[in-house]
Amino acid sequence: MIILLDVGNSRVKLGWQHPSMGREPTVHAISLQPLDALTGALTKWLDRLPMQPTAAMGVNVAGNVVAQAIGTALASVGCKIQWILPSAAALDVQNGYTPPTQLGADRWAALLGLAGHFPGAHAPLILATFGTATTIDTLSPDNIFQGGLILPGPALMRQSLAQGTANLPLADSASNDYPKHTLQAIASGVVAAQAGAVLRQCQIARKHFGADPILCVSGGGWLEVEVEVRRMMPDLNPVFLINPVLDGVARLANQPG
Repeated sequence: MIILLDVGNSRVKLGWQHPSMGREPTVHAISLQPLDALTGALTKWLDRLPMQPTAAMGVNVAGNVVAQAIGTALASVGCKIQWILPSAAALDVQNGYTPPTQLGADRWAALLGLAGHFPGAHAPLILATFGTATTIDTLSPDNIFQGGLILPGPALMRQSLAQGTANLPLADSASNDYPKHTLQAIASGVVAAQAGAVLRQCQIARKHFGADPILCVSGGGWLEVEVEVRRMMPDLNPVFLINPVLDGVARLANQPG
């Protein structure tokens, strides 16, 4: 059994796979706050596994302290972790970032996972992930990563307004075409910014490749922006991917050697 990890800015997403049992049907998540509780929570999850893990593979964008805590928990069950780093190419995907090693490991794994969902010939692919940060990345029909956007995620946009201004609250409201109070104005502005960024990349891909892109989406913030994205792009039917990062990690774990 191989443990799969996606260590993000706020949570660790965990899964496993086994040659005879396939992939875990659900993904478990552990908060990184408080950090001193991480090792215990991860150890409890490991204790509930159907069998002893033999290896672990994952990506980490949360820093060395978190990596060390996870390594300690895995070592307690005799399991070593291999952290994936971005490269110029892997599997069937080429990394067009400059330089390739500057691409976030989570984005790289997500692109590998994305490509695995569309084997063979395909339209240009756009992956919009709405987490702590929102990333919107484009994969060409020949599986070359073209680049992408990074912007604050929906929750982080709201928090920045509440923390960086004197009179604006932490908004929790529905979007509206013509907001008539502050909570609506903030909520509408946030989803408009998120959906507008997605629309921008879809239009650029359509013009560059001469074909409509396939829009794939992921992350907990998708539910917040879904209505606005669908309204602004009614011709696209977004494909929701539960965790493309773990999909990419699993593809790499399945490679010989």
